[in-house]
Amino acid sequence: MAQVVEEVVLEGGVLVGHDGSAPSAEAVRWAADVAARTGRPLHVLRAWGMLNAPKPPTSAVGYVPPLTDYEEAVLADLERDIERLDLPGEVHLHVVHGRAAAELLHCAENAEVLVVGKRGEGGFRGLGFGSTADQVVRHAPCPVVVVPTHQPHDR
Repeated sequence: MAQVVEEVVLEGGVLVGHDGSAPSAEAVRWAADVAARTGRPLHVLRAWGMLNAPKPPTSAVGYVPPLTDYEEAVLADLERDIERLDLPGEVHLHVVHGRAAAELLHCAENAEVLVVGKRGEGGFRGLGFGSTADQVVRHAPCPVVVVPTHQPHDR
């Protein structure tokens, strides 16, 4: 029986979180530029759970697909999102079943730098950082860059 990915282990490079939001896309662009200029691989990570995963194509009334189907749907969404950004250099996509902050912190153990957007999908207006950015800034085992957003609500 296939298992969903619950742990990603990196071997260096630039790690960036992407949750599908515009601020996380800005963070990915920034991280891709740094990775390309420094000759490092770019690792884009999307953490997911049942509440934020897209509905897989196998979903039907009265049938709950296996987690692996949800994982495939998350990866397909991430691939589409990253393809639209037309990034330079070597890009590795990772999806992991778990909470964003915890998974980013775990992956950052072997990353050279961790990049996140100022605020993502779950952001609340008026907060300086989203909860994920706040947690990784406080607990990351490597340098962290929080990329500011250029959205009208952030001015």
